[in-house]
Amino acid sequence: MSRALYLECNSGISGDMFVASLIGLGGDKDKLLRALDSLKGHHVTGFDVRISEVVKSGIKAWDFDVILDEEHDGHDHDMEYLHSHEHVHEDGTVHSHHEHRNLSDIIHIIDHASITPGAKALAVSIFEIIAKAESKAHGLPVEEVHFHEVGAVDSIVDIVAAAVLMDDLGFEEVFIKDLTEGCGTVRCQHGILPVPVPAVVNIVSEYNMPLRSSEIKGELVTPTGAAIACAIRTSGDIPGSYKILRCGIGAGKRQYEIPSLLRAFEIETEDVSGEGDIIRLETDIDDSTGEDLGYLMEKLYSLGAREVHFTPVYMKKNRPGTEVVVICDASSVKIMEDTIFMNTTTIGIRKIRVERTVLRRFMETVDTKFGRIDVKAVVMPDGSVRRYPEYESVKKACELHNVTLSDVRCEVNKVDFNA
Repeated sequence: MSRALYLECNSGISGDMFVASLIGLGGDKDKLLRALDSLKGHHVTGFDVRISEVVKSGIKAWDFDVILDEEHDGHDHDMEYLHSHEHVHEDGTVHSHHEHRNLSDIIHIIDHASITPGAKALAVSIFEIIAKAESKAHGLPVEEVHFHEVGAVDSIVDIVAAAVLMDDLGFEEVFIKDLTEGCGTVRCQHGILPVPVPAVVNIVSEYNMPLRSSEIKGELVTPTGAAIACAIRTSGDIPGSYKILRCGIGAGKRQYEIPSLLRAFEIETEDVSGEGDIIRLETDIDDSTGEDLGYLMEKLYSLGAREVHFTPVYMKKNRPGTEVVVICDASSVKIMEDTIFMNTTTIGIRKIRVERTVLRRFMETVDTKFGRIDVKAVVMPDGSVRRYPEYESVKKACELHNVTLSDVRCEVNKVDFNA
């Protein structure tokens, strides 16, 4: 069995909602408060924290409230302020008392906080995601981006709190199917912006996080919430069956047409080290182009194929052709067959039920000098663990730091996973 986190984001997600939901799952409140107190010695002041149980639309939930003094209060939860178009400056900006910090300022704060290396790495990763999104939105290098909402005290507290609780709870996997967003406009530091705001658009686009639209007027997904979701998500494929161990519900501050609630489930999933049946689909084709087959492969993977591969074969009359093989779950056979028929010239597909034996695997994340790298861990029959850096994670580090794949892999190999 494997312990995992399943986030149900039907009402959106924000930093404070996420933190509250993890408190509901049993996150260590004393450890959290000690970690946040350590921020006050490093130029993050003017705040206090209140953790309480509330009732929202008749449902008991947890509330994580960052209480700011008058100097730092940015009216974040004031609905009239967020959605009214009054009091906007002629240049489109809105007055704010928030301090402006760049990424290096925030990393310095995190590095000096009294939190574990794992929590530090996750907090930095979340801020890096937001920095990159803001950089793209404003056309500035990452190091020149000055944070406004995100650089504010309450956002720093939310993100550090999220990282501390995730590290404390130690989930092996995190499942998030999609994020539900509202519509209309919202007021921020740069004026009145459409929902989803540019930072959220850039984050979900970069990390292939599905975004589902709703008719709710307002911003359901904040940049902080989107960044947290993308930083921790290991899969969007919710297990077909699982056992719910605990449920934590985090309450949002903003009032919308639906209850602003985030449900977090601690679930137990089946160990994938056992045997299971899958379906192998085969067909031979001698008159489809390479472009046709390339498109077919992309389409099949997007629909959930476990594996797709092509093998050169010789067919009738010695014609060179291609054997198309698709490995999928039984529930996906119909859509896979329809896709093959619609996108190739074949008129028949062989269908074979096969058995398989797979090794148990889980995801880990390590902190290196090139940032956080995702690592796939595979448990061998003798109980030993083999680890493989995930290509997409390594690729992003290469692009960010202008280094080679081998440079990043070497750094991962230096990590002591047993420490």
